[in-house]
Amino acid sequence: MNAPEPTLEAIRACLTKIAVPSGGNLISADRVRALAFENGQVRFVIEAADAAEAEGLSESVAAAERALRTLPGVTAVNIAVTAHASPKAPPNLTIGRHPEGAPELRRIPGVKRILAIGSGKGGVGKSTVSSNLAVAMARQGWKVGLLDADIYGPSVPTMLGISRAPASPDGKTIIPLEAHGLKFMSIGNMLPAGQAVIWRGPMLMGALQQLLMQVRWGDLDVLIVDMPPGTGDVQLTLCTHFDVTGALVVSTPQDVALIDAQKALTAFKELKTEVIGLIENMSTYVCRNCGHEEHIFGHGGVAKEARKLGLPLLAELPLTIDVRLAGDAGTPIAAGDGPVAEAYGRLAARLIAAAEAGGQE
Repeated sequence: MNAPEPTLEAIRACLTKIAVPSGGNLISADRVRALAFENGQVRFVIEAADAAEAEGLSESVAAAERALRTLPGVTAVNIAVTAHASPKAPPNLTIGRHPEGAPELRRIPGVKRILAIGSGKGGVGKSTVSSNLAVAMARQGWKVGLLDADIYGPSVPTMLGISRAPASPDGKTIIPLEAHGLKFMSIGNMLPAGQAVIWRGPMLMGALQQLLMQVRWGDLDVLIVDMPPGTGDVQLTLCTHFDVTGALVVSTPQDVALIDAQKALTAFKELKTEVIGLIENMSTYVCRNCGHEEHIFGHGGVAKEARKLGLPLLAELPLTIDVRLAGDAGTPIAAGDGPVAEAYGRLAARLIAAAEAGGQE
């Protein structure tokens, strides 16, 4: 007979035996977050009080792993450590690039440019645009990386057709996955299928920084970061801790999407991150049977907003069933031929030409 699997209560009881440097144990010190057990794997996050405590938790992490592996039915243990900002100094409330007294923004070794792709709301096709733009830029000879920073709803693995987990030969750095001529990384490749991410702000920020700095990106002309919708912790962390070259904002033409897109534009402005331009997605629909063109979500709204803000409208991308089918199949439409692939090719060429002409690094 198979050994009975431990309950979460049994796992918690095991963790009460693991001391932490600040006193008490992992449970009594309230350090355990997002505890889960599935298919023989125990996963949880240890949330340290500050960076100093996080650095001193290595023995506790090792002890927890050893103890949990002794439980019947446990075949693997995955523990992540994150930390709050240090409380020893008052927080710096200055928002923006290189504020007085703040540390210099970090650069990722080997990465010349970071391009953030954001949106004010979900459902506008931001991840589709990110994936296809990355493929289109790679097809034009650039060395491209794609980071899926939508921690709660990672979709890039599906769109690129790679669901396997990345390798980590030394247990400290991660080798990015490769598909369609580019390197990519997503939290979706590190979790079991269907696993929900239930993390608070500090955990999100820690995960993003690990995906940026502990992945061996190598030499890249650009790292495209597919942002989550809205204006939350991931946006704040990326733009205030890393040297972001610029941002693109994706929206559909209808008013409700544009209202939220305006919030994203305002957020990037307050974070002192240059908005390179706007992209109108699902701009028009052409029936594949009769050829009739229809503007399902309206027309010209993003162009009007771009004119009002003095920003370029970089592309008007059509809505087609082929885009959806290609994404679901794991082969982005920009990897092939046809009108939509050509539209992404033009967008990629425009961005590459502007970057090379401006010497952006």
